[in-house]
Amino acid sequence: MVSASALAGVALVELSLVLTPGPNMIYLVSRSITQGRRAGFVSLLGVAAGFFVYLAAATAGLTAIFVVVPGAYTALKFVGAAYLLYLAWHALRPGGTNVFAPEQVPADPPRRLFVMGLVTNLLNPKVAVLYMSLLPQFINPHGGSVALQSLALGSMQILIALIVNGLIVCSAGSLARFLSQRPAWMRGQRYLMGGVLGALAVRLATDRSRAVAA
Repeated sequence: MVSASALAGVALVELSLVLTPGPNMIYLVSRSITQGRRAGFVSLLGVAAGFFVYLAAATAGLTAIFVVVPGAYTALKFVGAAYLLYLAWHALRPGGTNVFAPEQVPADPPRRLFVMGLVTNLLNPKVAVLYMSLLPQFINPHGGSVALQSLALGSMQILIALIVNGLIVCSAGSLARFLSQRPAWMRGQRYLMGGVLGALAVRLATDRSRAVAA
């Protein structure tokens, strides 16, 4: 039986992660602004599917692979760090675009929106690290079925992520209009996003912790 404190801990960790600019936020905001809320919610369905893939893996105990093969876990962290640095560079480079700056892009069909949301989440290093390293820390080996605990904790993470991301989809357009009238705020948000992504990449790359089996 998972404890209330464990659920609260996972909720706090997920809230801090989902509010930090990252691949999911960038993709959902860009689609919501350029193609409308409906496209944003279809993309969010793809993101949700990615969460359930990670949850299924955690519940099945596949994270133990990264404990047995530490090199695979280390490789994933470096790939994730490189991806975050790539996103940070696009935000900070001269002429870089802001995540809330609408651009004219071709409208994608619902199927592609869903698939891109799924792929973006599956390649999101924050989610991978959450499920492979952070989530197992809240599991009590003496608290009953580890699989059921993983399911409960993962479900809490997904609930928080979907609520926050849903609010982001709903408000992206209004926030973009607000920022478009304040260029200084636009630049500040871009620099903040790039700085956060860069700092997260460095922290991820220099972290020497090992994955903990679920």
